[in-house]
Amino acid sequence: MNPSIWLKRLFLSFILISSFAFADIPATVNINTADAATLAEVLSGIGEVRAQEIVKWRSTHGNFTSIEQLAEVKGVGARVIEKNRERIVLQ
Repeated sequence: MNPSIWLKRLFLSFILISSFAFADIPATVNINTADAATLAEVLSGIGEVRAQEIVKWRSTHGNFTSIEQLAEVKGVGARVIEKNRERIVLQ
């Protein structure tokens, strides 16, 4: 086998394996500082409208003190909170 082809295959295999290794690591987002675009990008089940509601709630009530407080935001329920619990940080 040609060494050049072998190296290409080895490199491609490494890239493929590496992508699977990092696929399960969710990004985190600070719900007390993130803008709506970031919230919508990182949180599953949160689109632009709900993300804007989170920012609106935060500007009215102050910082979130618990993840469960997200349930007070219009359109955010327990299922969405549980789906994103590992992605959400408060500080």
